Amino acid sequence: MTLERIDQNTTALVEDKLNNFSIVIATANGTGSQTANLTLLRALFKMGLPVGGKNVFPSNIQGLPTWYHIRVNEQGFVGYNPQPQILVAFNEETAREDMTGLSPGNVCVYPSDWRNVSLRDDLVNYGMPVNQFLKEAGIRGKIRDYMANMVYLGVLAQLLGIPQDTIQEALDYQFGGRKKLVDSNMVIFASAYEWTADNLEKCDPFRVEPRNLTADQLLITGNEAAALGSVFGGVTLASWYPITPSTSLVEALNDFLSEMRRDPDSGEATYAVIQAEDEIAAAGMVMGAGFAGARAMTATSGPGISLMSEFAGLGYFAEIPSVIWDVQRVGPSTGLPTRTSQGDVLFAYYLGHGDTKNVLLFPANMTECFDFGVLAFDLAEQIQTPVFVLSDLDLGMNTWMTPPFEYPTEPMKRGKVLTAADVEEKGFHRYVDVDGDGITYRTLPGNSHPLAAYFNRGTGHNRFAVYSEKADDWEENMSRLNQKFESARQFMPAAIVDYDLENEVAIIAYGSTLPAIEEARYQLAAEGMHLNFLRIRALPINDTIKDFVARHQRVYVVELNRDGQMHQILASEMPELATRLISLAHLDGMPLDANWLITKFKAVESRNLQSATHYQG
Repeated sequence: MTLERIDQNTTALVEDKLNNFSIVIATANGTGSQTANLTLLRALFKMGLPVGGKNVFPSNIQGLPTWYHIRVNEQGFVGYNPQPQILVAFNEETAREDMTGLSPGNVCVYPSDWRNVSLRDDLVNYGMPVNQFLKEAGIRGKIRDYMANMVYLGVLAQLLGIPQDTIQEALDYQFGGRKKLVDSNMVIFASAYEWTADNLEKCDPFRVEPRNLTADQLLITGNEAAALGSVFGGVTLASWYPITPSTSLVEALNDFLSEMRRDPDSGEATYAVIQAEDEIAAAGMVMGAGFAGARAMTATSGPGISLMSEFAGLGYFAEIPSVIWDVQRVGPSTGLPTRTSQGDVLFAYYLGHGDTKNVLLFPANMTECFDFGVLAFDLAEQIQTPVFVLSDLDLGMNTWMTPPFEYPTEPMKRGKVLTAADVEEKGFHRYVDVDGDGITYRTLPGNSHPLAAYFNRGTGHNRFAVYSEKADDWEENMSRLNQKFESARQFMPAAIVDYDLENEVAIIAYGSTLPAIEEARYQLAAEGMHLNFLRIRALPINDTIKDFVARHQRVYVVELNRDGQMHQILASEMPELATRLISLAHLDGMPLDANWLITKFKAVESRNLQSATHYQG
C-alpha cells in the first residue's frame, strides 16, 4: 500500500509529540478488541510511561460501536481527552464520524480492504491489509475478528516505537501465561509489525521512548481496588444483584475472597457471596448480617439504590451497620448504563423514608477505593448506620495507575459493642444515649448475658427498644439520630486542601473529577491564574470546608451532574456562605476533561459572578 500524505503546509506545522498524545481505537462491541487495547496500554506502562485507559462501550451485548481511549503523558496528566491525535478506525460504520474528531496532521490507521470509506486528505493515513494477514495465517471462523485486532496492534507498535518483546510480555499478562494463545496472537502481531517497517513511511510526529516513571506503580480498576480493600476491611458477607457498572466489583471480591478467606485447616470458605433475586433482597441480607455482627456489604448503581431505599431507611432508623457501594452511572431510569456521572449524591445523602441523612464517602483514586473499602466498615460500626461509598463508572471500570496499597495496620474499629462482662458491669438499654453523642451501645447476637438481648425493629420504639407510638418517644429518638449524625462529622476523612493565601478564587470538587481538575489547575497556573483547591472526601461536611469557603470570594463547585447536587448540599449546610458558591455542573456521560473545565471557568469568571449560585454547562 502507498502512504497518503498530508499537504506540505500542514506538514510544516507538525511538531514532535514524544510521549504525549492520545489514541482512540474504534471497534464494534463483542469483537474481542479489549485484549489488544489492554495489551497496548500495559506495554506503554511497562516502558515506564504514565498512561490512562478508558473504555467507552454500549449497553448491548454485541455489535454496537465501542471506543477505547489511551492517553500517554510524561507529566502524568492521563485523564480523559476528548480530542485524540491518533485514530484506529476499525469500525467501518463509524469511520466517517470518528475522523471528524481529528485535527489536521493527526493520524488515521484503517483497514486498506475497505472500499466505501472516504479518507481525509489533511490526515496522515496508514492503510493496513488486514485480510491479507489473516489469510496468510490461515485464520478462519469466529476467531477471525478477535485475531484481526492483532493487526492494528502490530501497526501501532511499529509506528510508535514499542519493542516487540514489550508487547509479548504484556500479551502474556493478558492471557495469564497461556503460551498457545500468546504464540498464536504474536504470529499476527509480528507479521503486521514487520510489514509496517517495510511498507509504511512514517511521517507523523507521535512516538514513544522508554522512561522510568511507573516503576512504583501498578495498573488496576477501581472496582478491583474496592473489592481488595473490602477484603482487608473484614467483609464477611456480600449480597448483590448484577448491574452495570458495579458487577465487576463483586466478581473481583469473590475472586479475592476465594483466594484469601479460607480456613487454613479445612479449606472451607469463611465468607459468603450471594447473588440475590433482586436488589431489595440483597439489601435485606446485608441488614440482617449487619445486625448479627457481620461486616456486610453490597454493590449496585442508581436503579439498585432506588430499590434499596426502604432497607436503607430501616438501617438508618434501626441503626444497623452496613456498607453500600454505589458505582454511579447516568440516570434517570435506566439512563445510560455504560456512561459515568456523579448523579446519585442528593439521592443517597437523603435516602430513606422521612427524615434521614446518610454518611457518604467519595473516593477519587485507586488508593482511596482501597482505603475506603476498609474505612466504610469502620464508620458503619462506629456510627451504627448504613455507609454509602459513591464511586462511578469511570473510577470503577476503567484502568488506572496507582502506587501499591498500604497494608492496614490498625485493628478494626467496631465501635460501642458490649461484651457479657460489660453488660454485667454497666447494664444495657439499646437506645439510651449514655455519652451524649447520639451513638448508643449495642450487643451482638450470641452475647451470653441474659440482659444483652433486645428487639430490633423499624417501627417506633423508645430508648429501651420497646415498641412505642408515643409522640415523646418518637421525637426523642429522631432528635438523638440527628445528634448522632452531627457527631459523625468527627469520624469523616478530612478534606484534601491545596491552599495559597493570596487567592480569592477556589475550586471544590470530589471523586473522579480529580484528574481533570489537576490538569486544568496546572494549565491555568501557567497562564497566571492560580486556584486554591479543596477536595471533599465525605459527607457530612465539617468546619474545614466552611473555613475554606469563608476565605474565598468565589468558590466553584465542579461536578458531573446536571443540577449541581453537591453545590445544593453545601449551600443548604452553610447558608451564610451560599452566595460565594458557584456551580460548574456538567453531564454528557463522559469523564470530565480539563479543556471543558478551563473554557467554562474562564467564561464564568470573566463575568465576575460573585453573586452567582448556579451555572449549567
